[in-house]
Amino acid sequence: MDTPVAPPPERFNFARHLLELNAGREGRTALIDDQGTLTYVQLGDQVRRFSAALTALGLRREERVLLLMHDSSDWVVAFLGALHAGVVPVAVNTLLTAQDYAYMMSNSRAQAALVSAALLPTLQTALDKLTAQGGHEVKHIIASRSTNALPDGVHHFTTLVGSHAPAAEAADTHGDEPAFWLYSSGSTGAPKGTVHTQANLYWTAELYGRNVLGLREDDVVFSAAKLFFAYGLGNALSFPLSVGASVVLMAERPTPQACFKRFTELKPTVFYGAPTGYGGMLASADLPKRNQVALRLCSSAGEALPQDIGQRWTDHFGVEIIDGIGSTEMLHVFLSNRPGDVRYGTTGKPVPGYEIELRGEDGQPVADGEIGDLYIKGPSAALMYWNNRGKSRDTFQGDWTKAGDKYTRDADGYCTYAGRNDDMLKVSGIYVSPFEVEATLVQHPAVLEAAVIGKTDADGLTKTKAFVVLKAGAQATDTELQAFVKEKLAPYKYPRFIEFLPELPKTATGKIQRFRLREREAG
Repeated sequence: MDTPVAPPPERFNFARHLLELNAGREGRTALIDDQGTLTYVQLGDQVRRFSAALTALGLRREERVLLLMHDSSDWVVAFLGALHAGVVPVAVNTLLTAQDYAYMMSNSRAQAALVSAALLPTLQTALDKLTAQGGHEVKHIIASRSTNALPDGVHHFTTLVGSHAPAAEAADTHGDEPAFWLYSSGSTGAPKGTVHTQANLYWTAELYGRNVLGLREDDVVFSAAKLFFAYGLGNALSFPLSVGASVVLMAERPTPQACFKRFTELKPTVFYGAPTGYGGMLASADLPKRNQVALRLCSSAGEALPQDIGQRWTDHFGVEIIDGIGSTEMLHVFLSNRPGDVRYGTTGKPVPGYEIELRGEDGQPVADGEIGDLYIKGPSAALMYWNNRGKSRDTFQGDWTKAGDKYTRDADGYCTYAGRNDDMLKVSGIYVSPFEVEATLVQHPAVLEAAVIGKTDADGLTKTKAFVVLKAGAQATDTELQAFVKEKLAPYKYPRFIEFLPELPKTATGKIQRFRLREREAG
């Protein structure tokens, strides 16, 4: 039976809430990263010290700070320290380009940047771009995990934390107060700054982390999804720290070998991944045996989990994968399978505390078995997209949030993914805009036109495929065009497959008919 969840108090600071919850767990390990461990007492001390440091630097309530860091204990301290001080961390993807970061710093009016030392050159390039365009508001740069001397004026994270006494009190924030941002990609246009509240972290931790996943104090959790994702933020921060569990953090990419190393050496009991990652691990010759791991539960989100991958994982390890769907706008999973009630091939039922509706084109609920647009009602919805009233109104409609996904529901209440409302693609759990990839391909001197669609591989996972028309007399190889896209965009956005065509199918008015290309791909 699900435990009823009481709302947080009106005056609520999530960082203070976590520190109070764990006041009796001083000696227990909270975080395990690539360089060592932090106990709960050490974590609380560092969070309060970083909170004091931000205040001493002159950062004020609700001012934004860019958080561009690889997963580590420093990331957690930076995020919670900012919340503790009432400063708003803007957590961003570490795989993007300097141009992306320049936009995000300008859009958020970031007053400081918290950055892993390895990403400092990219950040500096972004700042240089902004300076050339007229300036920026970043007054402080704080670098984490630096092994070399830092440029003049850049603070060393560890030194900064150690040089301040712990803040005596957390900022007296309201539960509905803006607490942090995550950027959400759209099918067209720039990323959208999604503004979340202090209480939203509480709601997802209680409704999904505690009531659905059933996380416990004796769990060791490990998330392949990084902390800058809404999914990873819950998996590896708010959920486990709300129950006193231990968290494994990994800075490197979650390759099968990197995950296996943690599985066998650190023995996580709960693992969170995405379907592409599970498929890659199952295909690896190095897949550990069941008796080499300590897994009791696995979670999947980011894209629909193919039934075959889920079943093969369970057959091998003897544990279920709890497949669900969440969104940046709702912060975490709101529709999910449940432990002991998994139907592979479906996304399960609404998480208790959330309601869903599947609506037709007339806005009315559809019958079971019919495809409808997914709408969600729940307490963790974002406040808005920053400085984007039109898209905010389109997505956040009163009590309901429009997901942008299509689903069906069977007579037993289980929901099954049926596609996107727009042309967005999810590749390895990350949204990719086909328009952005197409616009990049046509910058190549040999390319006349391009169209990008999703191609389903043998495991049922989506990969990007580009159809390319070359200019008369021009030549280019697929390898050359893939490298060109990687240079211009975040590397994960490049098309995995390229097919050259003499022309693209179009309407009478000249619009590309992507559905014709999808039909061609389906055979």
